[in-house]
Amino acid sequence: MKLGVSTYSLFQALKSGEMDIFGVIDWIADQGGEHVEIVPLGYDLTGNLELADEIRLKAQSRGIEISNYAIGANFLTDSQEAYEKEIKRVKGEVDLAARLGVQRMRHDVASSEDRSIGNFNKELERMAEACRQIADYASQYGIITSVENHGYFVQHSDRVQTLIQAVDRPNFRTTLDVGNFMCVDEDSVAAVKNNLPFASMVHVKDFYLRPSYQNPGKGWFQTLQGNHLRGAIVGHGDIDMKEVLRVIKSSGYDGFISLEFEGMEECKMGTLIGLQNIRRLWEDVV
Repeated sequence: MKLGVSTYSLFQALKSGEMDIFGVIDWIADQGGEHVEIVPLGYDLTGNLELADEIRLKAQSRGIEISNYAIGANFLTDSQEAYEKEIKRVKGEVDLAARLGVQRMRHDVASSEDRSIGNFNKELERMAEACRQIADYASQYGIITSVENHGYFVQHSDRVQTLIQAVDRPNFRTTLDVGNFMCVDEDSVAAVKNNLPFASMVHVKDFYLRPSYQNPGKGWFQTLQGNHLRGAIVGHGDIDMKEVLRVIKSSGYDGFISLEFEGMEECKMGTLIGLQNIRRLWEDVV
């Protein structure tokens, strides 16, 4: 297992100007992180090959890997022209991922106002064809592309599996986020068991959960079925994190684990405590 941090975890500091992306890489390395996951929020990478080179060299100078490049995408467009344009754009991001030197890239696939299983089934082939084209393009670089359980429409573990099987490419898998299943009211332990065999890498994230009839107010957001979530320091939330990590470890998974912190606490503190908790829990479980 290689433990590291998504730059998204330090978005507060990036957004405020307290840190830049190079300071984030330094901070992760200083905390003993073995890799950094590049999520271009708080800094702009699209089309900026010079910055990609600088990030790659910075990570090399600190002795940590760049594990993954994660971007947004939506292939449920209003026209065929827009669909083809979005595929072309994401292929350009694959070129940038190759410049970063990564072997993994996550791109979102779709969002929709109609989140029903009927609409998912209707749009499945359109989504799968876009993912096939991008995975085939990425294969020239040896890059594994992936879908994250993210964005409500393609977030349930069964829907993620269905898309992977429909795409049917050896280099198309899933970035498995242990917390995001809660957004569609799915138990994290069960969902991790479902999708772990398809994981290209793992995000560890935690949430506080309250039922729909106990609205906690500002700072919380709703799940698909109207329950309430708020980002937590890993190990402080309501996910059975020790069991989640036990399931991952006992499966023999030895790839990248990337911490994602999106709580209300100060981001460096929240990220560091989460890292410490993951290390401690990983050592505790068999």
